[in-house]
Amino acid sequence: MFVMKFVVIALIASAILMLVYVRLAPSDPLRWHVDPNVTDNEDMLGGVKRLVDGDAATLNRLDQIIRGTPRTDVLAGSVASDRITYVTRSRVVGFPDYATVALNDGQIKVYSRLRFGSSDLGVNKTRVEGWLQALRQGG
Repeated sequence: MFVMKFVVIALIASAILMLVYVRLAPSDPLRWHVDPNVTDNEDMLGGVKRLVDGDAATLNRLDQIIRGTPRTDVLAGSVASDRITYVTRSRVVGFPDYATVALNDGQIKVYSRLRFGSSDLGVNKTRVEGWLQALRQGG
């Protein structure tokens, strides 16, 4: 009986520690604020890549849309540098997703991906498609 209680307590403590780590793990800009390397639209298991025509004004509007997304902060970069990386955290657990947006030769490249796990269940695709829809509507 004692062993069973110990195992249950250890499992609960491990789960809590994992959740705390996910919420508080530092985000290294050197790892996440990288060239999106988008050459075409692509859906992946843990993220999405999108390519849209645009200029500095388009990048500025997209930046404003993304900054309006709940639980989203800028990790690195700026509109002036033509590359910005954002971190958006899930509501309950705080899982971080990273989206890098870059302007290059008249194209805006968007690369959004998860940090933990292997599948985001389409969350990044839904989020990015929402941003791009708002951009098309003049957001």
